[in-house]
Amino acid sequence: MPEPLDGMTVIEMTIAVQGPAAALYLRDMGAQVIKVEPPMGDASRYGRGRQNETPDGTMGPQYVAVNRGKRSICIDLKTDAGAKVIQSLLATADVFLTNYREAALQSLNLDYAQLHQQFPNLVYASVNGFGPKGPDADKAMLDGVAAARGGLVHHTGYPDREPSIAGAITIDTSGAMQLALGVMTALLSRERHGIGQRVQTSALGAALWLQQWELTHVAMTGANLNRDGNHHPNIRGFYGTYSTSDGGAIMLAQVMDQEGWDSLCIFADALELSLDPRFQTPGQRLGEGITEEDTIELRGILVTAFAQKTMAQWVDFLYTQPEIIWERVRDWQEVLKDNQNFANGYLTKINVPGAGETLTVGNLIALSETPGSEKGDPPELGEANEDVLSGLGFSDTEIKNIESHATKTRESVLTELRASADLATKYQKP
Repeated sequence: MPEPLDGMTVIEMTIAVQGPAAALYLRDMGAQVIKVEPPMGDASRYGRGRQNETPDGTMGPQYVAVNRGKRSICIDLKTDAGAKVIQSLLATADVFLTNYREAALQSLNLDYAQLHQQFPNLVYASVNGFGPKGPDADKAMLDGVAAARGGLVHHTGYPDREPSIAGAITIDTSGAMQLALGVMTALLSRERHGIGQRVQTSALGAALWLQQWELTHVAMTGANLNRDGNHHPNIRGFYGTYSTSDGGAIMLAQVMDQEGWDSLCIFADALELSLDPRFQTPGQRLGEGITEEDTIELRGILVTAFAQKTMAQWVDFLYTQPEIIWERVRDWQEVLKDNQNFANGYLTKINVPGAGETLTVGNLIALSETPGSEKGDPPELGEANEDVLSGLGFSDTEIKNIESHATKTRESVLTELRASADLATKYQKP
């Protein structure tokens, strides 16, 4: 069965998450993705994170997560041979996707103006931290700083404590989603109008996109919404998380009908809420028409009620109530065992040298007639050099020279890093 992007080639020149995750989506939809890595490779190959007991040299989980199924070639783009390789690759490509800084792309003669002139049908997709224009267009970015710039950090956490970052790199990943959407739009436009173009987005743009409702509310009303702990800054009523007697937590979002509300109030030993005129409709229960004082009172009653029963008791009850919108708060270990994720194919198994078989997030988009699919394991650095370069017409001698130069550069960098580490250790204070 054909896949949506069968026959298309993506040349990816990226690091970390925001770029690679966008290319991963295109790979799942059937495109061939060739990841062009420098002699040291994408730095995320070496990131270990916390509590990682896999053997030294095992690919970093961040790299594994967003690079499965791709091909890797390892070249030094600063050499004549490397420049020849990237030009040969782009001549065969439908998409060039990068999150390198603009200055670096210009120094490599890979800026949009030049490539669009050479390859007018090429979709040139780039993503950065704070957008392509403005005084901070070239400012360095990691996920948390884009979340801070976009307002998300300020509005997360408790009002009497410092702001909190999210428990995942949501902005980087959202930026990748936006970039992949932009690429698909540009490919459709090329199909209809016959020309390639540049696609640009950013982590900051993604942060704003995630907060469209909240930002529009503040713009329209002038409100000064404060972070609200376990609750949403812009929602009165009970919407939020509540702790059970055994240390679990349940997200209670809404009760859609009167029967469900009555049942909840009875189970919670809070029958007075069932008859309270302030909370009789779904709108009221989401805060419409009630005061801040009403909200504080309602939440206080439910905090006490949830704390009187165990997680199992609450779950058993709530599963009998189809009109109550709720979910148990799960940690990542539980998410990786959730049958709902397996039923929908949201998790997939891959093999990682050193770690063996492991789970990662799979293809999340279901198409009825031309579905995509996961394409396999993350690539070893430069594993496709011989195959890809010979297919482009490079001789065995040229390929060996390219690989030899990359190896020498990598060894030189490693030697410098070891020397720097030894020097730091020597002068470290006792």
